[in-house]
Amino acid sequence: MTQKSIVFTAPKCAELIEEAVPTPGTGQVLVRLACSTISSGTERANLVGEVNISTARNAPETAVFPRRLGYSSAGVVEALGPGVTQFSVGDRVAMSWTTHSQFVCKNVNEVYPLDGDQSFSEGALWHIATFPMAAIRKCRLEIGESAIVMGMGILGMMAVMLLRTAGASPVIAADTVPEKRELALRLGADYAFDPFASDFEAQVRHVTGGGVNVAIEVTGNGGALDGVLDVMARFGRVALLGCTRHSDFQIDYYKKVHGPGITLLGAHTLARPVTESSPGMWTTRDDIFAVQRLVRHGRLHFASLVEEVHSPEEAPEVYTRLANEKAFPVVQFDWTQLQ
Repeated sequence: MTQKSIVFTAPKCAELIEEAVPTPGTGQVLVRLACSTISSGTERANLVGEVNISTARNAPETAVFPRRLGYSSAGVVEALGPGVTQFSVGDRVAMSWTTHSQFVCKNVNEVYPLDGDQSFSEGALWHIATFPMAAIRKCRLEIGESAIVMGMGILGMMAVMLLRTAGASPVIAADTVPEKRELALRLGADYAFDPFASDFEAQVRHVTGGGVNVAIEVTGNGGALDGVLDVMARFGRVALLGCTRHSDFQIDYYKKVHGPGITLLGAHTLARPVTESSPGMWTTRDDIFAVQRLVRHGRLHFASLVEEVHSPEEAPEVYTRLANEKAFPVVQFDWTQLQ
């Protein structure tokens, strides 16, 4: 039996290839995908051949292909491996660390049941939502503190929603694209500013009464980090959620970090505990269930985030856009469109 998978076969080249369906091992389930979400920052970096810390902490700068992405998805359990009692064939589930494939095998610890009224589209966003959630936890946000999110890609949008849910006030969004700023306001940001505007610092300091307490830097751009440090309050905390893969920028750490007592926090999603949560440091699994509870009780509404849905057969064209477009939308693949 064969399936189709999206694979990055060379820099800036995505193909839909045919390969064998995997067999679930002990403690695994085989899931037929219904929906998978593109995480644009990570997938763009891998598509163009940049080094990826998740697979190669000490890897050379040369790119290694093929690469497979698509780590946030949802579908239906198709088969059970030996020893699996937590799920049954036909169960609707969300998953972590998958690929854009018709079928995936996952350990049961990375599979989560969907409630009856929760859609595959929502479930395919849960794993990605744990990235900004972990960053916010590390900053130890307190109710009523001000917060800013630099960059309104999918992670930035989710960060805005989570900060509002967590009690940040005001919540500020920063992005160079007017449409992204407008979307941030619809998602719950109190203010949305252009970080390139000459009065950006003055605007932020005005609406926060002197400076921001918590910043979630999502762009991975050194200039954005430098800019957000300009608007921080004394003793502010900055989570580096975006992957700053390039070091070709300078920051005056003495004036912008050391002097005002700013805390910089590495917030890569793998920089978290694996098996046991503690205050400010939750496991992915515990964060997934937290997201599910927030969705279940109406605190979060992720369905509105999805801007485009495509068949996997359109993957080559979609990824060409991802490689070249500055403002890429939130995109999901609908695997039920494949026969």
